Amino acid sequence: MSNKKPVVVYGASGYTGRLVCEFLRQYQIPFTAAGRNAERIQETMDHVPGIESADYDVIAVNNTVDELTELFEGRKVVCNIVGPFERFGEPVVQAALAAGVHYIDTTGEPAFVEMIKNKYHDAYKEAGLALAPCTAYMYIPVDIAARICIEDGDVDALEVVTAGTFVPTFASTQSIYSLFSHDARYLKNNELMPWPAAKGYDVNVPGFAVTQLMHPWAGGNLPLVYQDHPTVHTVRQLSGNTDRELMEGLVALQAQFEEEVRSLPKEEQKAALDKIVDDLEPFMPPRELTLIHRSCDIATGTGSAGGKKVVIQSTSPYTQTGLFQAATAKKLIANGTEKAGFGTGCDAVGYEYLLSQLQAFLPTKVTITDF
Repeated sequence: MSNKKPVVVYGASGYTGRLVCEFLRQYQIPFTAAGRNAERIQETMDHVPGIESADYDVIAVNNTVDELTELFEGRKVVCNIVGPFERFGEPVVQAALAAGVHYIDTTGEPAFVEMIKNKYHDAYKEAGLALAPCTAYMYIPVDIAARICIEDGDVDALEVVTAGTFVPTFASTQSIYSLFSHDARYLKNNELMPWPAAKGYDVNVPGFAVTQLMHPWAGGNLPLVYQDHPTVHTVRQLSGNTDRELMEGLVALQAQFEEEVRSLPKEEQKAALDKIVDDLEPFMPPRELTLIHRSCDIATGTGSAGGKKVVIQSTSPYTQTGLFQAATAKKLIANGTEKAGFGTGCDAVGYEYLLSQLQAFLPTKVTITDF
């Protein structure tokens, strides 16, 4: 029996990595904090509240399949937080499969999600392992709301919205640029269809008197998740920040990309985006304020004879990511996955469980309305 820690947090030195480690401590799960720079990781760990009572170690590793496989062997779960995932994610997926461990991550990049679904679902399924990207805020709460909508079986179309009040992290800012190079898509009658580029959508969000500007965000993950669903045939997913100026800037930035970069050959597009990402100055946003940084996730499910609307209101979006990663890891360690192969955290450990963990740690209100 291996004496290695059951969980590896790969990318532990960043803002989100620190939150994942904080919640692994809350669940009393031993973990290895891993990344390229051990000294930087240890500096980050030194700032995790209560870290002196955590059972953890720090290991430096390069982003290669061989080194990662060696690190993951004998573990149970890898929490991958290293992005942009299109650039750095696939070796981690390959290594987790080779080592026989469950894979969860915090990506918000649908092109990466589609790639690992198409390339690795069958192998993970055969191995009995979870392949669950997007185990994070902006994806798990709205997935929970969507599953409540469809649990009665008479809903076949979903519109979902994630509206958060938060300060984007450095990694999230980097990933935004990689989203521009791919068409945002939604699911319509079981087919993936393109959203118009560089366009925002006004949405009525509970708690706000004026509409909020939301964005397709490369289409989100749920159109890909429900693409093969036996009853749901249509899914549209929007996300965004309740800072309207920030969102207007995002739409303008995408419009600039469409005008100046889209027509370039693919390799030149990639080089231009890589330069933008690499030129960003690393920054660490301030820790969230529970009474200021809020979340509102909305799922509207429609069937032939009406439907259901589910609203989940909570707080501290990035903190939720740390919680969902650690909670998913805990249940995977204890019980294995409920669904092998590609899926979401809700597929892997159950949406009721993840909702219960959100309610246990953070103030949470669930409102269900039939119409």
